[in-house]
Amino acid sequence: MCEGNGSEVTEFFILGFKNLENFKISLFFLFLVIYLAILLGNVFIITLVSTSHHLNVPMYLFLRNLSAADILFTTNIMPNMLYVIVRGGGDISIPGCFIQYYVFCSSTFTQSLILMVMSFDRYVAICHPLRYGALMNPKLCQHLVVWPWAVCFVLFPIEVVSLFLLTFCGSNIIEHFFCDYVPILAIASSDTSIVETEDFVFSISLTLMPFVVVTVSYFCIVISILRITSITGRWKAFSTCSAHLTTIFIFYGTQITIYIFPVGDNTFYGKTVKSLLYTVLTPFINPIIYSMRNHEIKRALQQLIYKKRKITIHPM
Repeated sequence: MCEGNGSEVTEFFILGFKNLENFKISLFFLFLVIYLAILLGNVFIITLVSTSHHLNVPMYLFLRNLSAADILFTTNIMPNMLYVIVRGGGDISIPGCFIQYYVFCSSTFTQSLILMVMSFDRYVAICHPLRYGALMNPKLCQHLVVWPWAVCFVLFPIEVVSLFLLTFCGSNIIEHFFCDYVPILAIASSDTSIVETEDFVFSISLTLMPFVVVTVSYFCIVISILRITSITGRWKAFSTCSAHLTTIFIFYGTQITIYIFPVGDNTFYGKTVKSLLYTVLTPFINPIIYSMRNHEIKRALQQLIYKKRKITIHPM
């Protein structure tokens, strides 16, 4: 309960991008184009992997799930962000805010675990190529796909329940463009230590530890690549994981520097720019990286185009 003359908050106001009212139309169309590009790019990858027998291997099964998590992640944030930009801010109910935070964190941690699984897949493929088929069997791959989703979406309601137990009095302004952890706790009137402890445990378990596993996997991969005597062989081995390695640097780099070990400018605009890096830029460039830098994806696309042309030229 609120003490004194303070009234209990019944809804939040998302501030969005303050002092940028003169650019709101430009920002709206910029982020709308980016959002549509994210959807189309990830739907393209999901469709191509699902329809191409050439891509029916574990790596692309994991990539398909990473694209699905990207779609969920951005759809949870960007449509409401576009509304906030146009309106110069926007109201959101407390349950709606906490649900957005739940989906945001669950999909983010799912991406983290899927990237870890993809690193393990590349480790087995490069360091133990003769045992790859036996180790990465269909049953194991199914488990490696299901568990990241199950762990994150089943465990994270624990923190959401703790958020519902907080009291909010006085200010209801969330100084951000979506419901994120730090802006929510900044306006809480009750003790937030339990939520902070839970979030720290989740962040360490589902972001930092997977990053350590990824780092160890790629250390072993680099050692194995350096042992290859042929330069062509080295380049071929490295090219199979270059796209994934680029995604890892961008994803874990932004997550760790923002949430676990904050560095750099922590002003409103500094935090906003850093948040845009992983909420907008990372999902935007992921399909580009995997499409342009992945020979198997390009090969599957060429085969799909060739089949369509063949059907068009020789109709049944």
